[in-house]
Amino acid sequence: MTTNSTITPEVLDQLLANYEKPEDLLGGDGLFRQLKKALIERALGAELTEHLGYEKGDPAGRGSGNSRNGSSSKTVLTEDGEIEITVPRDRAGSFEPQLVAKGQTRFDGFDDKILALYARGMTVREIQGFLAEMYAVEVSPDLISTVTDGIVAEVTAWQGRPLERLYPVVFFDALRVKIRDESVVRSKAVYLALAVLPDGTRDILGIWIEQTEGAKFWLKVFNDLKTRGCADILIAVTDGLKGMSEALVVAYPATTLQTCLVHLIRHSLEYASWRDREPLAKALKTIYGAPTEEAALEAFDASPLGQRFPTVTAAWRRAWTQVVPFFAFPPTIRRVLYTTNALESVHRQVRKIIKTRGHFPTDEAATKLLWLALRNITLKWVGKNAAWDGVMNHFAILYGERFTRET
Repeated sequence: MTTNSTITPEVLDQLLANYEKPEDLLGGDGLFRQLKKALIERALGAELTEHLGYEKGDPAGRGSGNSRNGSSSKTVLTEDGEIEITVPRDRAGSFEPQLVAKGQTRFDGFDDKILALYARGMTVREIQGFLAEMYAVEVSPDLISTVTDGIVAEVTAWQGRPLERLYPVVFFDALRVKIRDESVVRSKAVYLALAVLPDGTRDILGIWIEQTEGAKFWLKVFNDLKTRGCADILIAVTDGLKGMSEALVVAYPATTLQTCLVHLIRHSLEYASWRDREPLAKALKTIYGAPTEEAALEAFDASPLGQRFPTVTAAWRRAWTQVVPFFAFPPTIRRVLYTTNALESVHRQVRKIIKTRGHFPTDEAATKLLWLALRNITLKWVGKNAAWDGVMNHFAILYGERFTRET
């Protein structure tokens, strides 16, 4: 039953007749908890009335074959702590409450609170302490684990959800997480793929955990994407992830692999003293800022980098095949490909959440927390990059049917 009625001022005045201090409303026996208890019990009573088909005390119920049979007490956990309620019963035992089901000991709001605390990186012990301090509720580690384990099905569904046919740009990067593996705590790489959709919005395609990089691992990732419906990626942007180029040629042979120039520049600056970093950065800018590949090579050959920073020169020459694609694009697309900062921003937010944990007991435990963290992060994403309309037009011209078909 639904109603559009509101509580009148007269009813509110009556409820607040004995109000003197905040505790009268918010305390352990305050008005809010009393109202919640009363509303739950009233709703359960209404459910039983609907189940039986007649109001309490109505003579129509005589001879109906079923009747009310008292009530039983039950303690449920809510987002405000424990509340003891009375649950009505019927003589035939056929009444199945919907608001508080048989065997249910907590409301969904309580589970949501545990998940919210877990998503902020709090450990089981910290969640226990918080609930005890704020709501005077003693919660066992098993209950917390049960609640957090309840999202495993959601995580699995998310990991296997269908993907778009085409992603114009996908950024791949990793962060390190400590996870127990065969009684040893290892530093494992957690790989994320942040995709830009044809309309300019963003999405995290998946989470993959692996101890080491390699072509075999990346081929598994790409096959996962293809199985879920991703038939084409125009440009993959990475930070020199080992084995990716070999796997990409097999899985997505038409995809352009572009190295993240910001990562390459930062890596180069590590070889220079503080005094030399500014002139080195300017010298590098004449290379990656060149209008064409030919102009970039001329700037590279004319630069004093080879004499003063031979290690930097060698690093750029090794990465050159993944730098070159950058020069084929107009400035609007170059700004998109220049850096994996969008994914790095996600990593920074995730690190804030997991930094208090020594290590995770399993890959699954790490995945649960990472998924909850990513869910909270991506909820804040709104709209697309302001320059994406121009990028779309260039993609349509450069890639033709690959970009425009079914997008």
